[in-house]
Amino acid sequence: MFNTSPFSTLVHSQAQVYGERTALMFRDNDANVWKRITWNEFSRRVRLASNAMLEMGVGVQEKVAVFSQNMPECLFVDFAAYAIRAVTIPFYATSSESQIKYMISDAKIRYIFVGEQYQYDTAYRVLKIDPSICKLIIFDKHVVRNEQDHMSIYFTDFLRLGLDLKHQQEVEHRTAELDQDDLANILYTSGTTGLSKGVMLTHRMYNAAMRAHQGALPMDDRELVMNFLPFTHVFERGWTYLCITMGCTLAVNQHPQDILRSLTEVHPTCMCTVPRFWEKVYNGVQEKINSSSALQRKLMQDAIQVGKAYNVDYLMKGLTPPLALKVKYRFYEKTIIALLLKKLGLENHNFFPTAGAAIPPAIEEFVHSVGIRMIAGYGLTESTATVSCDRWNQKVTMGSIGRVLNGVQVKFGENNEILLKGDTITKGYYRKAEVTALAIDSEGWFHTGDAGYMKDGELFLTERIKDLFKTSNGKYIAPQMLESKLVVDRYIDQIVIIADQRKFVSALIIPEYKLLEDYAQAKHIQYKNRADLCANPKIVEFVMDRLDTLQQEFAHYEQVKRITLLPEPFSLEKGELTNTLKVKRSVLNQNYAKEINKMYEE
Repeated sequence: MFNTSPFSTLVHSQAQVYGERTALMFRDNDANVWKRITWNEFSRRVRLASNAMLEMGVGVQEKVAVFSQNMPECLFVDFAAYAIRAVTIPFYATSSESQIKYMISDAKIRYIFVGEQYQYDTAYRVLKIDPSICKLIIFDKHVVRNEQDHMSIYFTDFLRLGLDLKHQQEVEHRTAELDQDDLANILYTSGTTGLSKGVMLTHRMYNAAMRAHQGALPMDDRELVMNFLPFTHVFERGWTYLCITMGCTLAVNQHPQDILRSLTEVHPTCMCTVPRFWEKVYNGVQEKINSSSALQRKLMQDAIQVGKAYNVDYLMKGLTPPLALKVKYRFYEKTIIALLLKKLGLENHNFFPTAGAAIPPAIEEFVHSVGIRMIAGYGLTESTATVSCDRWNQKVTMGSIGRVLNGVQVKFGENNEILLKGDTITKGYYRKAEVTALAIDSEGWFHTGDAGYMKDGELFLTERIKDLFKTSNGKYIAPQMLESKLVVDRYIDQIVIIADQRKFVSALIIPEYKLLEDYAQAKHIQYKNRADLCANPKIVEFVMDRLDTLQQEFAHYEQVKRITLLPEPFSLEKGELTNTLKVKRSVLNQNYAKEINKMYEE
């Protein structure tokens, strides 16, 4: 049931409807079981947290930070803060000390909720040098506090501050005084090109976003939803709030590396994902096919081809499949495909929103071919997540990013840039008037930096305008488009295109090391270590040959001419990735200048 209550009262309102039904699930690793939290208990903890915040002195529109991996406590803090008109600012669980310092200083934060040991240790180091911080509140009871720490308390002790509900009258007063233009969150963007910017999200924006999704997705309160992406990311945050609004049950996956286990333990119906997740699934299935017997391989390949014909060639186009195809697909759906989905924990699937990056065409086709309803979409932090998404009950074109949500206005500016207006669009960046003025023009249109076009009611992206490369020969290259088409090769984990002001296109590649090692062994290629393996001319030629097969459709000037296989993955520690694991191209150009320059030697 879609609940129209504001976020300040939403959880309590849902508790009145669903009572002892399960609202949240989380994995207790000590007991090795998934534990449940009812809607009544969710409501109770939010109420205690609201009172505890007032006991600590949190003011109206005061900023409160949440520096944690996904945990139910993150949601308790969010909705408790909304009830007292406070603002929550989520930090990525992997944020560095310098990033934390910047955000705390920029937003004038006095209270920080931390998750596990890493977040505590990082925040405590900042606390020692920043006298403005009043308190650290620790979610995980296993965190070991510093011996000199007199400024932190555990979350259980924090809730006890609100046990007698002595501030409940003030909570209700603040709730009644809520202004739709109050800030709900400040979300700091990843910062691929410089210091991160704090995107201001208001209650009006969230309310508009919730309403805009009504009827756009095939969901109801029976969904069992896996929370996989960080709550810090606007995609997961907006999706989670929508699920709470709908009365769904949320299974909170605390650590990204646990997701495959979590899926097979929980068997969710929905989960919002990024293309990278499906790339891993696709590569795993391809590896399974390649390692199977000839008969099994033929059956699996035929099942996927039949699935493509049935789902992609007919259903997605709004056409009725022939009876013979339908019968054949139903057979595979109940056998080969059913076994595959069960192994992944996806046998109860309903739909999976996917966004955050370009979806490689081969990946999108594969996911639909095995009967999984991937809902491709497009959005930004500045648009409160969704701008557009596929409609489950309308024609879907492969490669599109769906149909624009109700209430969102779209037009195309110079270079076909997508411009946005509407109640879901931010009014700007926190304390950054000049940057805001660059992003939002005098007529109120937000400039996304993405180029695209509309066809038959569906939105399509062509490139990221700011990321376009220009070769020294004057040709324009869209690196993300090339990368999304090449990364589907099972021997490639990541690929980064190099072309700007260069005479031809080259690439840095993080290979799938295990597969490369297996290939070397099968071909009797000797190597001393991983660096030696990646530099071996026979290995480089092997990967280059595979790329050449994939890039036949590219224009000659777009094709990768030389590659470098790197012996170590890109890392957060070296500043090569953002917290959302997007590559920082400028940093890669610096860190691998020697390797890049070598590719352009005569």
